[in-house]
Amino acid sequence: MSENWRIRFSVLCGASALALSVVTGTPAQADDPSGDLVEVEMPADVQIVEGVTPEPGAALPSLEGTSRATAASSTCLGTTSAYGSKGCFQHDGDIVWAYDSEADGMSAAVGVYTDYGRAAEVCINSLSAGTWATCNKDYSEDGNVRLQVLRYDGDTGKFYQPEAWSGWIPVDGQY
Repeated sequence: MSENWRIRFSVLCGASALALSVVTGTPAQADDPSGDLVEVEMPADVQIVEGVTPEPGAALPSLEGTSRATAASSTCLGTTSAYGSKGCFQHDGDIVWAYDSEADGMSAAVGVYTDYGRAAEVCINSLSAGTWATCNKDYSEDGNVRLQVLRYDGDTGKFYQPEAWSGWIPVDGQY
């Protein structure tokens, strides 16, 4: 009888500890500002590129995101978002897209990293909230790129969280 009581007590203690850790250890969602700004350290050799307004008539990326199943026919791959920023990579033309969704005085930033040693670059959308900007680059067709989406303060030249990362995206668009 006492063994049964110990098992029930242990289960209750374990469940209580788990519930407490979930309540106190849940990270902030990437779609919500986290209160105080937390600076993100970027590589020393990162190149900042000002995005430009997309060409007239250009098909804008979907704000709904893309899955691998639809990636082959999709305009933009690796759709990634964090509070105030969204980015993706268009393999046809090697175009990085940056969307600024918050009128908070900061800009959307999409960092691009390669798996073949090219220096990191960041496409900045300082056009205005609710707009897309593009950065037209030329990446090795044999390589992959990875996107880092975050916020940028043009007055201070600093980058801030929350941030989000894409997986590796083949430059040639072939998964």
